[in-house]
Amino acid sequence: MTSAHTIAVLGAGALGAAYASRFYEMDASCISFIAAGERAERLKRDGVIVNHRHYAIPVLSRADSAPYPDLIIVALKHHQLAESLPLLNNRVGENTVILSVMNGLDSETMIAAAYGADKVLYTIAVGIDAQRSGHIVNYSKLGTLIFGEADNTVLTDRVRRTQALLDRAGIAYTTPPDMLRMLWWKFMVNVGINQVSAILRAPYGVFQTSTHAQALMEAAMREVITLAQAAHINLTLDDIPAWYTVLNTLHPQGKTSQLQDIEAGRPTEVDIFAGKVIALGTTYGIPTPVNEVLLHAIKAIENSVNTSG
Repeated sequence: MTSAHTIAVLGAGALGAAYASRFYEMDASCISFIAAGERAERLKRDGVIVNHRHYAIPVLSRADSAPYPDLIIVALKHHQLAESLPLLNNRVGENTVILSVMNGLDSETMIAAAYGADKVLYTIAVGIDAQRSGHIVNYSKLGTLIFGEADNTVLTDRVRRTQALLDRAGIAYTTPPDMLRMLWWKFMVNVGINQVSAILRAPYGVFQTSTHAQALMEAAMREVITLAQAAHINLTLDDIPAWYTVLNTLHPQGKTSQLQDIEAGRPTEVDIFAGKVIALGTTYGIPTPVNEVLLHAIKAIENSVNTSG
């Protein structure tokens, strides 16, 4: 990366706005959002407010020319990715690195299919408790980015360059030896707490204290562990306690992204959580009854919200 770093963020929701604000604090001239249409106009007009501070971050639309970013962070909901990926046309240069902080197992594959696997590093965001209402985002913990190549036994140049940039921005990160395992670990976490919280309408505090909520969450997580082992991913029951270490640091009134979606009447990501678990179960011949119940329950809640709205 050059001395004049440039960063672009695709997606100005809770995570996208939170990370963009940190890069703005590092260097206000380095950061831009990528958007089009009404989203772009809204961002240009309103900016984003993060932890009570207003950020007027520039917005790159399709027609705008700009140097290739050193780093692109993709922070979309899964259902937005396919329609939004073309916005990165003419934005991905030879040395551009793309980090997807999206949920699920498939966003890196989709981005790599469009722009090349040599541009994409696997990434998960852990321990961030950002919540969004309109263009207002608040968080008490930014958490940690866990990212890297599939195998980080030896760090590649692009991993080191990205680490240096995150260091400058004050964004905590780790680069584990086995990144695919961590991708599945985060998938396990999301399948558990995101979905159960949406059904119970429960913030993090309920999962910190209620053994009943924990039992539901862990039942969904165990199905992911069984599937991971079938996929030759080294995930075990011993990985569940590591989630409680993170969970217990989160604000008790904080809410998962899926609960926020339900409360706001937005589409949820149930298809990439329970839906993906069920599909993998079919592939490997493994029953997934817990996630089948979660899928139907969340779909019913979505229908109820849409009908009442």
